[in-house]
Amino acid sequence: MTNKPNVKLTFKTRKLTIAIDFDGTIVEDKYPKIGAPRTFAFETLKLFQDVGHRLILWTYREGKQLEEAISFCQMKGLNFYAINKSHPEEKKPYSTRKIHADIFIDDRNFGGLPEWGVIGQKILGHEIINSKNHFIQKKSIWKSIFRW
Repeated sequence: MTNKPNVKLTFKTRKLTIAIDFDGTIVEDKYPKIGAPRTFAFETLKLFQDVGHRLILWTYREGKQLEEAISFCQMKGLNFYAINKSHPEEKKPYSTRKIHADIFIDDRNFGGLPEWGVIGQKILGHEIINSKNHFIQKKSIWKSIFRW
């Protein structure tokens, strides 16, 4: 049994569609193999889903390597809204065209990939867990960006 704080999280920001790269972002980059999970990546992504954000797996992988990545994520308890497309009902499966998302998380971002705890703080507007295992309210990402 895990000791989770008995805290109900409420968020006033709109629900986001977040596109996430796989190699180097969710897991260490060992392509075509699957690297070790990056620290707090799966926990943070599952928390995003728990509060209603939609996650799109947005990766260069295709065919067998893509299926392996999807299975790996499912074994870790992470299921995606869509894979390499904007909506699950799009006809062409696993296309690699540009997709619509509110936020893209990729290790090749200008400036690199922040730690997953920082990503979670910015998107959720909360410090995920502080040193005393309590959730702390922070400004939302939109307030931080636009100074609302």
